[in-house]
Amino acid sequence: MRRKDPGLDAGLAWGTRVATLPGGVDWRPGVLEEGLLSTSNELHRGVLTSGAADQLAALVARAAHARVGLIHFVQGGRLRLYGGWGLSGSWDEVADVPVEESLGAIVLRNDAPVLVADLSADDRVPPGQRGAYLGHPIRDQHGAVVGICCACDRGPRAWTADEVAAVAEAAQVCTLLITEQVARYEIDQQRRFLDAVLDSLHDGVTACDADGRIVFVNERMRAMWGAAGLPDDRLPDGLTDAAGRVLSRDDLGVFRALRGDHLRDEEVILHGSDRRTRHYLVDAHPITGPDGHTVGAVQAVQDVTRRRRVERFRTCELAVITALAEAPNIEAAGPRVLEAVVGTLDWVHAELWLVDEAAAVVRSAARWSAPGWQADIDVPVDLPYGTGLAGRAWQVGKPLWIRDVGKPQSLISEETAKSSRLHAALAVPVREGFETLGVLTVFADTVEDPEDELLALMSGIAAHIGQFVEKRLVEDLQRQLDRSKNEYLALIGHELRTPLTSISAYTELLREADEHTLVTEGPRLLEVIDRNTNQLRHIINELMELSALDAGHADVQLAPMDLAEVVRDSLAKARAAVHGAPLVIEDELPEHLVLPGDRKRLRQVVDNLLGNAVKYSPDGGHIGVTLKATGRAAELAVSDTALGVSTDEREKMFTGLYRTSRARDKAIPGTGLGLTLSRAVVNRHHGSIELVEQAGSGTTVLVRLPLDAR
Repeated sequence: MRRKDPGLDAGLAWGTRVATLPGGVDWRPGVLEEGLLSTSNELHRGVLTSGAADQLAALVARAAHARVGLIHFVQGGRLRLYGGWGLSGSWDEVADVPVEESLGAIVLRNDAPVLVADLSADDRVPPGQRGAYLGHPIRDQHGAVVGICCACDRGPRAWTADEVAAVAEAAQVCTLLITEQVARYEIDQQRRFLDAVLDSLHDGVTACDADGRIVFVNERMRAMWGAAGLPDDRLPDGLTDAAGRVLSRDDLGVFRALRGDHLRDEEVILHGSDRRTRHYLVDAHPITGPDGHTVGAVQAVQDVTRRRRVERFRTCELAVITALAEAPNIEAAGPRVLEAVVGTLDWVHAELWLVDEAAAVVRSAARWSAPGWQADIDVPVDLPYGTGLAGRAWQVGKPLWIRDVGKPQSLISEETAKSSRLHAALAVPVREGFETLGVLTVFADTVEDPEDELLALMSGIAAHIGQFVEKRLVEDLQRQLDRSKNEYLALIGHELRTPLTSISAYTELLREADEHTLVTEGPRLLEVIDRNTNQLRHIINELMELSALDAGHADVQLAPMDLAEVVRDSLAKARAAVHGAPLVIEDELPEHLVLPGDRKRLRQVVDNLLGNAVKYSPDGGHIGVTLKATGRAAELAVSDTALGVSTDEREKMFTGLYRTSRARDKAIPGTGLGLTLSRAVVNRHHGSIELVEQAGSGTTVLVRLPLDAR
């Protein structure tokens, strides 16, 4: 094909471009002009690909026996060249010209073919033009003019009917070509638009044809199932339905839809090799053609893993709240709470620890392992402050996530991690306000990275546990207060009345006695009055001191002191008091044990404990005193082999004015305030005091005091 003919007069090409024509052009754009052809020059050149427009222009020139063939399209009041043959001048000069400056204006104005045998003799053409021109409008499928197909020659000539018909047929071919190419272009644009829309969806989309061949998979589908996004390749391992049945290729929604099924919110679960489970909802429907036959199917897959997890988290939190609401104490609630946590997270083991401030340790309160998991995980009774996962979480006061406890510096012993097959671990402090009451720890048998949602859930559960523990403490204190009120009334009715009655009676005897009686019985009567007065004074002093300690008004001066020395002094006094009695007092004390404390107050505690042990061993026996450092606390234990205290009476012993039934039966003197005062003093030292189990008969009182200042 020839695009440039040097033998043709260059001026002939300008026959398509003339000066402004008189009368103007009344032309309205067609559908293509308003739509596709109104965008850009590059767009139109892309419509007629592979030089089709140039080939058509050559056919026009040959059919009309002309030197030049041209195809123009009208765009925005201008003629744009899209195909040419035989031009001898510059293509740029005729590629884009105003309609009013071209012979095409005559074609557009007449809306019909234009034949000019001699441009120099045609009054429609400005003077100075030479040659012949044959132009025919190009119409779209709606009949609107969208361009011009023309043939030009350098000299005057007559156009035969066959030549006119050939150009007209070429214009029709242009219409067909344009219509086909534009339709193809529009389909391609629509496909690209649809692909972009489908790739931007959050749902995975897969489509197949009537033969079950996958014809489309969007990016989201590939991202969800990887290479298995194309079921023609292979299915992802571990793909099941909601009941756990393993799915085959034919079970996929798109192929079930191809067989005529309509699926809505069908659940599919993907069990990953890393134990991560993904949940999907599938919608699938057949695609029906114009004749009513199925031509394919499409499925949309929505990842609802996050939604399912939120639902499980809510269920877990509800189970925790229910367990706490129904349990009388944390020991009863702990296993149920841990069971709910383990079941929700699909982890394997959980533990609940409670803080013992006095001993500076966290003590194991509950544990739970998933069914089928090994139950012999080594859980220590307690962990010192800052030691182990629970102890460190207490120390730092914030959640700790260990990606793999089998790695060094994981806070879990290497032996425990290896034998238990545990990997990921999470520890969350159980807090109420600014006070840490315990630590909640959970473990997985896989390596896990930190997750904000999981941390939020565990922090919420820890907060519920903290509120529960604090509430039970408040309730216990309230019950103790109520009992104290009743016991104070009982004291007024009995403990205070008894010495007052004796004082009053013996005073009355002295008042009524004669001189002889005063001389002989007076000293004895005064001794009774003095003894009861001292007893009454002692009770009042203890009550006032207890009240001051409870209210925080009592002066407790904490300073470094040697508790071992205090215990030795108290033991020396107790041994002197029981000298000659069938009572053995043994001790096991370190040379020194220094801690922050009030020497006078702690001496009072030791004297009370030794005094009780002696008092409740009237028939002799054995009293043992031990003092040692355990972790970050000092432990003082005073044991006897006397009456013993029943389990249900142990806590009551510290509530004030309470005396055991055995002490009352044996008429052992006392007010029941000694242990209450001792607990108040120990509490002011941030310690604890309790009656603990002891083999055989007798009682053991255990006092824990922190070795470090609080």
